[in-house]
Amino acid sequence: MIVVTGATGNVGRPLTRALAQAGQEVTTVSRHATATPDGVRHVVADLAEPASLEPALAGAKALYLLLPGDMHAAGATPADVIGQAAASGVRRIVLQTSLAVATRPHGPTRIGMHAVEDALRGSGLDWAILRPGGFASNALWWAESVRAQQLIAAPFGDVGVPIIDPADIAEVAAACLQDDRHTGSVYELTGPAVITPRQQAESIAAALGSPVRFHGLTRDEAKAAMSQRMPSELADDTLDIIGSPSPAELRVSPDVQSVLGRAPRTFADWATRNIAAFR
Repeated sequence: MIVVTGATGNVGRPLTRALAQAGQEVTTVSRHATATPDGVRHVVADLAEPASLEPALAGAKALYLLLPGDMHAAGATPADVIGQAAASGVRRIVLQTSLAVATRPHGPTRIGMHAVEDALRGSGLDWAILRPGGFASNALWWAESVRAQQLIAAPFGDVGVPIIDPADIAEVAAACLQDDRHTGSVYELTGPAVITPRQQAESIAAALGSPVRFHGLTRDEAKAAMSQRMPSELADDTLDIIGSPSPAELRVSPDVQSVLGRAPRTFADWATRNIAAFR
């Protein structure tokens, strides 16, 4: 059995489907009850209370571990989840962190992520670590304004990074959970090309078949909007990355191609599959 945490998220949902379609017995975990595909078991548990995972982990051979943001805050003990998994008999953990663990290791959340990676490496379990860059699905933040005003407002309109389709993260995760060849690997996951917010708006407009206006925000305007969804410190951190990406953050990684044997999906692919959210 394979356990998937973060089951309601942009990676957890397609990962669950991929594993179930591959014939794996799957248990999903989230803080709240949720619908699952046929044949998939769901357990309500809170990763902040590792003992609550016992019913989900009983009989599991592998765990996909995505820790919520509050598990990286000061005083949290995310390594206890790894300990609980090991005590329950789990033999393999695939951990999702962030590309920024490598590119900006001293950021407020990355210190905690790095510590979890180190704990996993020292756990004695088989492991793989996935470090995705920015998600294509972050464009869903614009869905409401596109539906209401045919408008996308974002900062740094002509500064891009190679964002990744979460479905590609899910496929890489499925491979790592099922194939011993990926044990001990750290994969940096990006899309196939650098793409700017303005270009993303153009892709969404093309998928809609109707114009979408782009409006540039100042950094302060963007921070005010983002701080409604995340801590102010994290908003600043994110704006630093998307406003002034380092060479390492602009690099297109070969790892999706290496694991899956195909190029990463484009943002246009993502927009076409998810265009109903913008109508």
